[in-house]
Amino acid sequence: MSSSDRRTLVLGLAALALGGCGFRPAYGPGGVASDLRGGIAIDPPDTRNAFALVERLEDRLGRAEAPVYRLGYRIGTSRKALGITGAQETTRYTIEGDLTFELVEIATGRLVQSGNVTAFSAYSATGSTVATLAAERDAERRLMVMLADQLVTRLIATAPGRAR
Repeated sequence: MSSSDRRTLVLGLAALALGGCGFRPAYGPGGVASDLRGGIAIDPPDTRNAFALVERLEDRLGRAEAPVYRLGYRIGTSRKALGITGAQETTRYTIEGDLTFELVEIATGRLVQSGNVTAFSAYSATGSTVATLAAERDAERRLMVMLADQLVTRLIATAPGRAR
């Protein structure tokens, strides 16, 4: 049996196993999160961090075409010194992020889901002032991506259509 024949056989068996267990894509027709894709109006961003968060959420959930839900959020961040030299100079920082959210059904005003997700990112402060500022902004952007990804995972796992 050639390598490609084995690969085809293994993929076929995997597809059969997934089909047998009732696997359906989350965003697919009849999927538990099908109402979420293009169905969430996200509050507009008002800061650089909020812009990065909303950008990632829209990448994952799509822009609201016919919104069923409204997503409100509040971002909190704190920066802490992580690496300190003997001369008391900070060489590394960590940024901790906390995202509190509320998913509300637009038609009824009913709170569907709320909660918070947390993550952290770090950056080096050993370069020039410009390099350190660029590293800090990059760490903030990565943090917003992590928070958005955790939020989307939570929304899919507890989607309103989950009981179907």
